[in-house]
Amino acid sequence: MHPALERGGVAVITGGASGIGLAAARHLARQGLRVCLADLGDARLAAARAALLAEGAAEDAVMTVPTDVGERAQIAALADRVTSTWGAVNFLMNNAGMQPGSSIFDAEGNWDRIINVNMLGVIRGSQIFAPGMIASGQPGLIVNTGSKQGITTPPGDPAYNVSKAGVKVFTEALQHALRNTADCRVEARLFIPGFVFTPLTAAGRTEKPAGAWTPDEVVAFLFAALERSDFYILCPDNEVDRATDEKRILWAAGDIVENRPPLSRWHPEYSELFKEWLKI
Repeated sequence: MHPALERGGVAVITGGASGIGLAAARHLARQGLRVCLADLGDARLAAARAALLAEGAAEDAVMTVPTDVGERAQIAALADRVTSTWGAVNFLMNNAGMQPGSSIFDAEGNWDRIINVNMLGVIRGSQIFAPGMIASGQPGLIVNTGSKQGITTPPGDPAYNVSKAGVKVFTEALQHALRNTADCRVEARLFIPGFVFTPLTAAGRTEKPAGAWTPDEVVAFLFAALERSDFYILCPDNEVDRATDEKRILWAAGDIVENRPPLSRWHPEYSELFKEWLKI
């Protein structure tokens, strides 16, 4: 077990009222950590808290704080609330996100909101919590939820891709800074889920598609990886295995190295070559 996840430790999870965030909270509560759920919606937070208590968590070991991670002041208030109540944070999961869809010229008018929540929410969360985590001298872990779409950047949802690409770049820089900070016992990891059936991805469906993992499955994969030294926690699913992910990532990097057109996987001159590349 990672030293930041010892019984009695303090965990904060944004986007904690449902999906991956709630599954992570349930896992940590079962391990005996005190868990703070940060999300939007009092009723959703109350239901999430009730779920943890029903599984055996103590009343004083589950906290909920309504938080819009798109607002820096609300993240700061979250940090103040948690540390004043429980002390230093050991585990921070910057997980809150949204995916309403987007277009390149922002006909929907939602780029600012997507960037504020998906990217700046992660950046600000790390910037606000990390100094206190470092100063505590305790083991600490920051897990930032990215996306494969922030690495291979498929066409169709550019604002989401940009936001998640930013999470990748920021988390890499964060880990570099932490490992070069004297006497720092805090580290960062980049969590890259595959296809997971959550309210974010349901798109009106009520039953899990065969290709998707459940939140519990992807969280089990996450915490198994946290026991190792993996920085890039690249999750498969029932449709895409790791070998295919690796091929897609290498091809995307090859667009630059080989001076191909951007997003060449979807370019008519290269689509068949990409299919052949997957077979190698």
